[in-house]
Amino acid sequence: MADQGSTTSGSATAAEDAALQEALAAAHTAIWGYGVVGAALPVEAREPVVAAELAHQDLREQLTTLLTSRRVEPVADEGGYRLPFPVLSPVDAAALAVTLEEGAATAWTWVLDQATERSTRELAVTALTATELRTVGWRAQAGVTPATTAFPGLPAT
Repeated sequence: MADQGSTTSGSATAAEDAALQEALAAAHTAIWGYGVVGAALPVEAREPVVAAELAHQDLREQLTTLLTSRRVEPVADEGGYRLPFPVLSPVDAAALAVTLEEGAATAWTWVLDQATERSTRELAVTALTATELRTVGWRAQAGVTPATTAFPGLPAT
């Protein structure tokens, strides 16, 4: 996904820009995926879905603005995405939300690793923290234990 943007390889922020593109792609995926999550939940249980989708939309806008200001073409969203498993129940919907948020956490961890600018590191820490907080609630609903991770966005082992 990072190769879809037009970063200049000699740029001091090229690696950072590539990581930001990956975070943008994760935001696109999450926004689309939360439509599926919401459709599998009863109306009265959709408030966290709306909040999560709005959070990812806000990040998408921030990333698009940041990349554009750097003269990097932001990665576009795809017309559709492949679900990792069928979503047939509220538990499946919560499990999909966990998958979406963990994907975003992985992308934001990479941004944090590649960041050369303080403002980018601050954005990554804020986004990563918010992602983990949302994931805790979804893990609980999906019956996943433990509900928290020591190092969000990093492999378990």
